[in-house]
Amino acid sequence: MARKRKVANLMGLAVLSAVVLQPMHRYEIAARLRSWGKDNDMGIKWGSLYTVVDNLTKHGFLEITGSERDGARPERTIYRITDAGRAELLDWTRELIAEPEPEKRRFMAGLSVLSVLPPDEVVDLLTRRITKLDSIIADTRAQLAAVEGSLPRLFLVEEDYELTMLTAEADWARGLRDALADGSFPDTEGWRAWHRDGVIPPDLAELAVEGGPNTPHTQHDS
Repeated sequence: MARKRKVANLMGLAVLSAVVLQPMHRYEIAARLRSWGKDNDMGIKWGSLYTVVDNLTKHGFLEITGSERDGARPERTIYRITDAGRAELLDWTRELIAEPEPEKRRFMAGLSVLSVLPPDEVVDLLTRRITKLDSIIADTRAQLAAVEGSLPRLFLVEEDYELTMLTAEADWARGLRDALADGSFPDTEGWRAWHRDGVIPPDLAELAVEGGPNTPHTQHDS
């Protein structure tokens, strides 16, 4: 189970992973994280960098070691990781790898209220999603192929995981789409009739009253 952290923003983890290599100022931290693609890996918001660095310093995970000036640019504060920061980095990483944590996914939210749409429209929407997923998968495979052999696999495991998850989602969505299209999905006709005639089937109506899964408390008036 994930524990409450003094700095819970994943930007904090990213910052610690950069500064553990060497002391650096915030501009260097941002440049390093951008080059690593951490905005994609962690969904971090660059606008929070200054606040996160300040919070990491406040809680003793970073400390100021000095400052430097580059020409006419403003003076830049240099930060280094502390022993506490190194321990936090290791503990946080261990937790993320070992402890499954439910994630809020937009796709799952849509699936949870799927019944409000007629099945034929769902087929079209899933086809659009699958097309976009296939394009992303192709791009990701091309990017991995371009760096194959030039980077150790250790630094590509997150991309490999993302590719696997995207492929699994596309395959699952394709299976659902095809089952709806050929009518093999259970009670597709009853679902279609509900949207065509405006009369919810008795079994779905009972689930709606009881708060059953995937059945929103919505009725189609005839």
